[in-house]
Amino acid sequence: MSFDDAMKVSASAMAAQGTRLRTIAENLANASSTAETPGGTPYRRKLVTFQDQLDKASGVHMVKIGRFLPDQTPFTVRYSPGHPAADAQGYVRFPNVNSVVELNDLREAQRSYEANVDVIDVAKTMLSRTIDLLKS
Repeated sequence: MSFDDAMKVSASAMAAQGTRLRTIAENLANASSTAETPGGTPYRRKLVTFQDQLDKASGVHMVKIGRFLPDQTPFTVRYSPGHPAADAQGYVRFPNVNSVVELNDLREAQRSYEANVDVIDVAKTMLSRTIDLLKS
């Protein structure tokens, strides 16, 4: 694999992790939102899938965003009869977003992003040293 190919693969992984970070931020932003109508469905947590895609021009496998899937875990239900989104029994459904899980996912995505930055840095250093050797 060439230096250019290594950088392309890492850049594609960084772009995918960036999308994952934005999705996690959206989940956290909607963690306490409720439905607009009484008894309605609140925000549902989103999950991002990745897929391996062969770049035919270079012959290397790149990381691409697969699909955005709704998390099918049940909503949190709380008894709050005075809430505008409460159903006829006084229960309000809240999003199925768990802040602790989101923060762990955020940390994992951040570390993956940083690892790919390190790969690009190493590839640049190797290329620079190779050029220096060729000059000698």
